[in-house]
Order: sequence, then C-alpha cells, then structure tokens
Amino acid sequence: MSNTHFNLQSLLEAIDKIDIYSQTFKTADDFHHDSKSFDASMMQFVVIGEIVTRLDEGYKQTHSTIPWQKVKNFRNIIAHDYFGIDADEIWSIIQNHLIPLRTDIKALLEEC
Repeated sequence: MSNTHFNLQSLLEAIDKIDIYSQTFKTADDFHHDSKSFDASMMQFVVIGEIVTRLDEGYKQTHSTIPWQKVKNFRNIIAHDYFGIDADEIWSIIQNHLIPLRTDIKALLEEC
C-alpha cells in the first residue's frame, strides 16, 4: 500500500469518526454541550489536517478540486484557537462539507 493510499484511507477513517460522533445530535448547541463527542470530533479535524500535510504537494495540485489548503487551515484554527471555535461553524462544516469530502476521498482511493 502506497503512502498516498494509506493517507487517504486515514482521512476517510477520521471523517467517518466525526460522522459517528456527531450523528445523534440535532443542533450545534446539543453537539457542543456533549463535550466528549465535540472534543473527539475536534481531534479528528486536527488529524485530518495533519494527514493533509503529509500528502505530496504534486498529488494535491493534481487533485486541486479538493480544498486541501482550507482543510489544513481549519486544522490550524482548531489547534491554535480552540477556545475561540464557533460551534455553529463546526456544525455547518460537519453538516455541509464532510459528506462531499468523504465522497471525494473515496473517489481518490478508487484511483489508487
């Protein structure tokens, strides 16, 4: 298994964990107030950002439809401004961007 394949598989696993940790909640407030689920999800966002930094720059340029830099920047926000995180923004990212990212990563895995 190549490093790229391993990293993409790890991205998929982290995305799936966030989905599992957040799926029982109906609102951002409910999710945010369950500190165990919220914190676990935040850690997986950090993991996702770390994995993105491990992907080859050429690979990311070749697959530039995925917003790699935004993903990495989001990791930096979580890691460096954890107490300033907006729960509504996190909820929106989970609800609106996580599934499309999962779909994109699965497609890339099929290419490997």
